[in-house]
Amino acid sequence: MDELTRDGSVYVPYEDRTGAESDVFFTRDLSAEGLIRAYESVSGNITGKTGIKLHTGEQHGPNIIPRAWVQALMEQEPELKDASIVETNTYYAGDRYTTAQHRETLKVNGWTFCPVDIMDEEGTALLPIHGGKWMKEMSVGSHMLSYQSLVVLTHFKGHTQGGFGGSNKNIGIGCADGRIGKKWIHTYEGQGQWSIAKEEFMERITESTKATIDFFKDHILYVNILRNMSVSCDCEGIAAQPVVTPNVGILASRDILAIDQASVDCVYAMKEEDNHDLVERIESRHGLRQLSYMKEMGMGNNRYHLLDLDNDRKEISAKDAVAGVVPFVRED
Repeated sequence: MDELTRDGSVYVPYEDRTGAESDVFFTRDLSAEGLIRAYESVSGNITGKTGIKLHTGEQHGPNIIPRAWVQALMEQEPELKDASIVETNTYYAGDRYTTAQHRETLKVNGWTFCPVDIMDEEGTALLPIHGGKWMKEMSVGSHMLSYQSLVVLTHFKGHTQGGFGGSNKNIGIGCADGRIGKKWIHTYEGQGQWSIAKEEFMERITESTKATIDFFKDHILYVNILRNMSVSCDCEGIAAQPVVTPNVGILASRDILAIDQASVDCVYAMKEEDNHDLVERIESRHGLRQLSYMKEMGMGNNRYHLLDLDNDRKEISAKDAVAGVVPFVRED
C-alpha cells in the first residue's frame, strides 16, 4: 500500500482499490421493517448467548437509533429474543461515566425493554491484538467473554475525534472498558486525556476492534444505519451539531471493512452541498485511516458488491444508493 492511502485525509475512489470483494446489503427503508430485512440478509451465524452492541447515547440524545426499531428486531428474530444490549462506561465524565449514571441514562433514553449489560460493571479482561503496532492487547469489559455472538448495530455518523463513527468505532471504543482500554486508545501517559489524534488514533481504534472480532470469529455481523448523520457522535447528546446530511438507508454485512467503506462511499457519492459538513469532519480528523488500516490488518475488503434489497438484490453503486436523497428533515 502506498503512502497516499495511509493519509487519513485522502479519500481513495473505488476504481483505485484492489483486492477481493465482499457482499454488502442495502435498503432505503429506514424503519423497523427495513432493519429486520437488513439483519436477516446476514444473520446466519448468530447463535448462542448474543450481545447487541449499540450506542445507547447520552440523555435525550436526538439522533440515536430508534428504540422501537431495536425492540421490533429482537421480538422478530428467535435468536435475539434472549439477547442483551451490551455497552461499557465512558472515559469522559458525563451521563454514562459510572455504572449508576449509565443505568439512569438507559432509563431516560428508553432502553428498558430488554437486559442491558454494562460489560465493565464487574471488571475487565484482556484480549490479544494480533499484528498490532501500538498495542498487543486490549482491555475490554469482562462480561464480553461470556457471549458467543455479537450483533454490531451502529448509527453511522460523524465523530469529534474519529472523523466518522461506523462499526469500527462502535466496537473499538465501545467494547473497550471505560478506565483502561479507552485510555490506551485516547491518551499518551502523562499527557492530556485526548492527546492521541489523527492517524495514530484511528489505528488504535482499529487494533482494539481487531481484538474483539478475532474473539467472536464468524459469529459477528454488522449493520450500519445512515440516518440523522450529524458531524457529532451520539456521545454529545443534545449538544450535537444539527444534522444537514440526507438520510440514506441501512447497510448490512459480515465484513466490517466493507460495510464501513460502503457507508463512507455513500457519503462521498452525494452532491457537495449535501455532504460538505460530514466530509470535512472526516477528512479534517484524518478519519479515513480507519479504513486503510483495517485493510492492512487483514480485517476485510474495501471493495464490495452492494446488493439492493429493495430490488431483488440487484448490484448497485454507492451513487445509485444515494440517488434521489432529499435534504435532511428530522424524523420523530
